Amino acid sequence: MEAIPPAPPRILIVDDDDSVRDVISVLLREEGYNCVVANGAEMALDIAGEEETPLVISDMKMPGRDGLWLLENLRERLPDTSVIMLTGYGDTESAVDCLRRGAVDYLLKPPKLTDLIRAIERALAKRRIEMARKRYQKKLEGKVRDRTAELRSALHNIANTYQNTLLALVAALDAREHETSDHSQRVVSYTSSIASRMGIHGKQMEEIGRGALLHDIGKIGVPDAVLLKPGKLTPDEWLEMRRHPEIGFQMIQNIPFLSTPADIVLSHQERFDGAGYPRNLQRNEIPIGARIFAVADTLDAMTSDRPYRKGTTFANAIQEIKRCANTQFDPDVVKAFLDIGEEGLIRIKKEMAEKKLNPLQAAADAAEAETELARLTDLDDETDSPPVGPGSSAVGSPPPGAPPVAIRSASGTEG
Repeated sequence: MEAIPPAPPRILIVDDDDSVRDVISVLLREEGYNCVVANGAEMALDIAGEEETPLVISDMKMPGRDGLWLLENLRERLPDTSVIMLTGYGDTESAVDCLRRGAVDYLLKPPKLTDLIRAIERALAKRRIEMARKRYQKKLEGKVRDRTAELRSALHNIANTYQNTLLALVAALDAREHETSDHSQRVVSYTSSIASRMGIHGKQMEEIGRGALLHDIGKIGVPDAVLLKPGKLTPDEWLEMRRHPEIGFQMIQNIPFLSTPADIVLSHQERFDGAGYPRNLQRNEIPIGARIFAVADTLDAMTSDRPYRKGTTFANAIQEIKRCANTQFDPDVVKAFLDIGEEGLIRIKKEMAEKKLNPLQAAADAAEAETELARLTDLDDETDSPPVGPGSSAVGSPPPGAPPVAIRSASGTEG
């Protein structure tokens, strides 16, 4: 089948002089162009808008609206239409001005046919190149949008994978201590609420949340005989327990997205007055995330039931934390904590309880977390047979001469 030749380009000829307009249109039709005519700028603008018009040849001087007016309006309404201007002798300054305004060429009247054909071919060739460039750019922009969407989706999936891995790790650790994951999740919620009251948002909030979630990750390196001991710890056992912030820090410090949480893990047992461990940091030397976490963890420790004691009321815990501002806790953090109010804190705990899974599902999730942890860390010996024993939070009292212990230790968890 013989290919159908493309339709000739449509050229609009604009001139108030009927003879000039007719001569040009006849000559161009003989050259194979599809010509339409207009006797004024306003009429030309209407005709150009009715159908795709690649090229307009317009006289510069016309009664009423002139060629420059038509040029400016075509540039605004039909930017893909090229314009060649015709001007009389002695009017070259205006012609150059029209080039600055967007015309592709200009010719002196009356134009020679050969000059006119060359100008038309140059204008149409330039337009084809420009249209091809725009199509390519549009296609490229579409690809960029698609790739960006794919990248965002991939990053979102990676972030979810990271978070799920962290949750599995924490769930396995809680299972090892015979705790549920409620403690870790509640502490994250309390920590986030306090941080929000302090104007912390975005990436910093996420990093603080991860630090709160992973605060006890170093307990993986604490022997079961120490971690699960039902009675008081010996001085040597207490020193072993106190290593868990440094162990946790060493475990995650080289993971890029956990570099800031690693500092929180290392500092979560420090005290505002410098009596904490492992580095005896004080005041602003302690990362803000660790200062916020200390209050959140103490609240949860004091208000949670343990096998060996009943949790206290939120009112009592709030008063105790308030009393320890400037010693154990950062007073600015305590102020933000108090702004949440007793009802707000109780609501956070209630919301967490409502999300709690049923016991059978929780047991299944704990077993799955143990398996995932074994796969991720090769700690098969620790995760294949979870130890059984009394409540793991009873770590006893520090030996004589040890630095003052955080409220959460006195209230039944070493946190």
